[in-house]
Amino acid sequence: MKHKSTRGMIQGLSFEEAVMMGLADDGGLLVPECIPQVQKNFKKWSRYSFPELSWTLMSHFIEDEIPQTDLKELIQRSYSSFNHPEITPVVSIGNSYIAELFHGPTFAFKDIALQFLGNLFEYFLEKNNGFLTIAGATSGDTGSAAIYGLRGKKNVEVFMLYPNGRVSPIQELQMTTVLDSNIHNLAVEGSFDDAQGIVKDLFNNLEFKQKYHLGAVNSINWARILAQIVYYFYAYFRVQPDCESPVNFCVPTGNFGDILAGYYAKKMGLPIAKLTAATNQNDILHRFFSKGEYHQHGVKPSFSPSMDIQISSNFERFLYYLSGENSIQLKDWMEVFHSTGMLSVKGVLLEKAQAEMSSGAVSEEETLATIREYHYKYQYVLDPHTAVGVRIAQQEKSEFPTICLATAHPAKFGDAVKAAIEVMPTLPPSLASLEKQQIRKRILPATTEAVKSEIVQTLK
Repeated sequence: MKHKSTRGMIQGLSFEEAVMMGLADDGGLLVPECIPQVQKNFKKWSRYSFPELSWTLMSHFIEDEIPQTDLKELIQRSYSSFNHPEITPVVSIGNSYIAELFHGPTFAFKDIALQFLGNLFEYFLEKNNGFLTIAGATSGDTGSAAIYGLRGKKNVEVFMLYPNGRVSPIQELQMTTVLDSNIHNLAVEGSFDDAQGIVKDLFNNLEFKQKYHLGAVNSINWARILAQIVYYFYAYFRVQPDCESPVNFCVPTGNFGDILAGYYAKKMGLPIAKLTAATNQNDILHRFFSKGEYHQHGVKPSFSPSMDIQISSNFERFLYYLSGENSIQLKDWMEVFHSTGMLSVKGVLLEKAQAEMSSGAVSEEETLATIREYHYKYQYVLDPHTAVGVRIAQQEKSEFPTICLATAHPAKFGDAVKAAIEVMPTLPPSLASLEKQQIRKRILPATTEAVKSEIVQTLK
């Protein structure tokens, strides 16, 4: 299957070319040229394990670019480090189902895609004797998951930007205690949006991108979204094994990649009755889906820091489909947004967006109250991001079951959990040992030139 850019100037890319390019050279995001319809396979797929389902589903997009035996081996290796046999088990709690996506090596949903992407990079680089410089930005979990997926990989150097002092202590330790020589943590003095903006500047500098072979691990990379589509199907089959009724999904979201994977699953034919974007007090996505206003406000720090975002980089892919795959319209929208910080839709377009997704926003007090409720009622501890999704799911009435995505282990956000239930969650042994380990990081100004200079000097 070929891939194209949302901005219209890049077309006909192979899967390998799309993965290695990351951000399209015209500044857009890469998407598949068509979306396969897979409803006829549901009965058979419902019996598959997670790795089997991953291989089968991804094959519809990768086709014969990777030999089937190689793809199976890549997937098996990617999920061999997970600590649950189902990889993404679904549990029934109260009136909802919770898909636990945090059983990977860094205890966050990002592991599901980034363990696969790390092995995919290594596979392509070995095949072509290539070299890759990864430049990424993280609000916490992407960084550690990418680092654990790429540490020690041959011919890969990783530069991970994160907002200094604005990720949880455990998240920072997971990144900065990795001392492999190919890992470089850059703490920038700004917000996640600043870090993400710097990374996009680097990719949009085509001379720099090509000279240093820049690659992307953020969810701007299409392979990230592809790997995440799988757990929507897997969760559906666990809740509706007869494949005869729809479900709802409620998804905590900041950068829009996690819920975008659900949107693709829906477009592929998965019977999703309602797909809900759950946001915290940084509610730009909720304002868009409720009022058609994608308008930047200042970022307010919260108990759910991975959602403290005002520019959701994956949102461009959704807007592309909202425009009817009109690259000219999409490009105009993005230029207006980047120059003014505001993008508005109304009328038929807003109705079309609302038909695809609903949304909600949760306050800090509601987040803590939800953690407290689930702890005392069900003896189940939610991390604050998952609590945001669960809270919004509670507010929505539906005849169909709702699956909430649990995006991180609660121990990664111990301060928020303690604020809710007055007890710190028990750290898994691998997290508890981090405080005793040596760390390495560089603190830099939140400017493109400072980061660019650091990358150049390091690669020398």
